[in-house]
Amino acid sequence: MFSLNESKDDPNVVDLSKYSMEAETHGFQESLDSIDPVDADEFIKVGIEKQSSLRSGSFIQKDASIVHCSRSMEGVEISGIAQALEQDPGLERYMWTLLDPEADELSRSTRNAPLQGFFIRSRQGVKTEKPLQTCLHIAKEGYAQRVHNLIIAEEDSELHIIAGCSTSSHLQSGLHIGISEFFVKKGATLKYTMIHEWGEKVTVRPKTAVHVEEGGVFISNYISLKPVGSLVTNPVTYLEKDATARFNSILVAGKGSYMDVGSVVELRAPGARAEIISRAIVAGGSIISRGHLKSMVPGVKGHLECKGLILKDGLLHAIPELSGFTPGVELSHEAAVGKIDNREIEYLMARGLDEGEAISTIVRGFLNVDIDGLPAELAARMDKAVQETEHDMM
Repeated sequence: MFSLNESKDDPNVVDLSKYSMEAETHGFQESLDSIDPVDADEFIKVGIEKQSSLRSGSFIQKDASIVHCSRSMEGVEISGIAQALEQDPGLERYMWTLLDPEADELSRSTRNAPLQGFFIRSRQGVKTEKPLQTCLHIAKEGYAQRVHNLIIAEEDSELHIIAGCSTSSHLQSGLHIGISEFFVKKGATLKYTMIHEWGEKVTVRPKTAVHVEEGGVFISNYISLKPVGSLVTNPVTYLEKDATARFNSILVAGKGSYMDVGSVVELRAPGARAEIISRAIVAGGSIISRGHLKSMVPGVKGHLECKGLILKDGLLHAIPELSGFTPGVELSHEAAVGKIDNREIEYLMARGLDEGEAISTIVRGFLNVDIDGLPAELAARMDKAVQETEHDMM
């Protein structure tokens, strides 16, 4: 277990020299059906659909290689970021606009690395009926995967992306650095659902920033149910006039896992709205659950909710923050950390459930955060994943 003031073997510190920056090339597959079955099984766990007819587009990167990229809908672009910049040099103006390449060693390392990651754009007024999907997968032992992702939802468009991240089952160690910059233009909607399944000793450092223009909507869903070595992410979102952002996160920290996960939202103009909802379960690991709403002008509204259960010894530290810089703002938060109420267990046992079934029912209900726009087949898969995770939690 990690303590908050631990300095030796600080889980927040990443030693790049421990990782390999090179990986062998993996072959490109024209069809999702042609992907290696072993890899495909790993991708499915993080929401990747093998039937291309159920998605508007797909992008899959294994280590440093794009192993599949396709789209089935006009008005939507999906490609490797390097290819996108080669075809449209004008996209360069979006790169490192919201994030500082000099912010830290990990950012500098990613900027100086060969350009990897994905580019997705919905053209003005285009509304996707089916989600697009991306997968960033690490297969090589000890490999440092460094990507820079760019998403642009043009004016009045709608885009839903399911973003899975995973590692091969044999992997013991690896590093993922994900630089992501999202631009939601005027009146556009971007739903971004992330499902992560990393290895027990994998280090993960996503760095994300989002700009939402007037009347735009950004919805972020983040799900991590399996053990991860060290995960630190605190995305920043900037909201302009009448823009809306919602963040839902579902976290489970098993033995040895360290998660420092949060969201920062700046409400910059009147009419901006934000909501941050977090559900966290500690089952032998550590979770620092952050949330910070900053109101810069009057006429904005935000709510933050951090709730956590401790099922086994570990650490659950909720840090909800509200900052108001002017009168006329409306911000609220609630936070709760505790155990399962025995009265709830007794209530369910009185209705025929044994103790284990009662606890499982309560845990599933606790994690049941409504995720807007999740396809039915993926929602069913997530329910199954929660049930499978219960064995690790109890």
